[in-house]
Amino acid sequence: MSEVREIASTEQSNLKVLYKMISILMSVVVLLAIFVFSYMRQPQFAELPQQIRFPGRLTATYEYGLFYNQLPTPVLTRVSEKSQVAALMEFLFSKDENANPPAALPSVKTDLHQLNPRENAIVWMGHSSYFLQIDGIKALIDPVFSENASPVPFTNRAFKGSNIYSAEDIPEIDYLLITHDHWDHLDYPTVMGLKDKIGKIITPLGVGSYFRQWGFDEKLIHEGDWNDVFKDKQTQIHILPARHFSGRLLTRNKTLWGSFALITPNHRIYLGGDSGYGPHFREIGKRFGGFDLAILECGQYNPDWRLIHMSPEETAQAAADLSAKTLLPSHNSKFKLAHHAWNDPLNHVSKASEGKSYRLLTPMIGQKVEADNPHQTFERWWVYHSAR
Repeated sequence: MSEVREIASTEQSNLKVLYKMISILMSVVVLLAIFVFSYMRQPQFAELPQQIRFPGRLTATYEYGLFYNQLPTPVLTRVSEKSQVAALMEFLFSKDENANPPAALPSVKTDLHQLNPRENAIVWMGHSSYFLQIDGIKALIDPVFSENASPVPFTNRAFKGSNIYSAEDIPEIDYLLITHDHWDHLDYPTVMGLKDKIGKIITPLGVGSYFRQWGFDEKLIHEGDWNDVFKDKQTQIHILPARHFSGRLLTRNKTLWGSFALITPNHRIYLGGDSGYGPHFREIGKRFGGFDLAILECGQYNPDWRLIHMSPEETAQAAADLSAKTLLPSHNSKFKLAHHAWNDPLNHVSKASEGKSYRLLTPMIGQKVEADNPHQTFERWWVYHSAR
């Protein structure tokens, strides 16, 4: 009988321990859920209205509350025959040789406040962020000055030495141009830091909704469909097609993505944003009679998503299609968002540009590009840096 009592007592003790562990686990889950819910209430996670209303007839395809590309464009092309789960696990956990620079990247921090106002210059700030001073106007495109390419701490961290600019370094600008709403192009802390310096905000349809929720003056926000044009004195900003997608959380394509053509009295500049290769480049080149400069994405490519991001070889072809006189490759050298070596984009686009009709510009982050100097040269800094 005593043995039975001991067994029963032991079982009761084990049950108490089990109940206690379950109670602790449930408490942790509840606290984690509360933390995640509270964190997701921050303004950078602003939700879009259920239904965005757009006036007039649309050029972009918009059906059942979603935008579509001109051509069928699945985000994942499945060329490797992987399942969606397998592709996701590989993306999150596989290791890549030379994925990060061996040391802090070299840079040249141009003082934007001290630029001669009559000078025409472009300053690439890493990834897809750049500052333009052209024919007396100042524009900032897709600025991201945060240490991460997402709002989740410790994810998608900038390479050492690549994040050299802050909102304080930016003078008052005439135009803030946002190509689409992905985290690595529309960064809440950055735009809020710039809030008092922005003359006008130009975005594709729907992207202006974020700025309204973040307290920006409605009069500053100008949204447009593909092929719409914003005219201001002698400046034209055309919103043009791109082959990509949009979305900041689980929903996709509720806002439009695009590229821009900046037309001033003496310059024609194409700002490509994110885009897979497609016939739109040739069509845009013919429409505008070519460009003095094309800034095109060249980085974060992968065969599994080849329709939404170009390979360097396609970037070179897109520049030729646009009849561009010069090409500045962007979307590289700051964040690791794909499985290629950090310097592969510049290595490959340099080779692909040999013999092309355009001139390839490869400045260091922050280095001033003299827009009217066809003889300016740049070091192959990414090659020297890799050899360290």
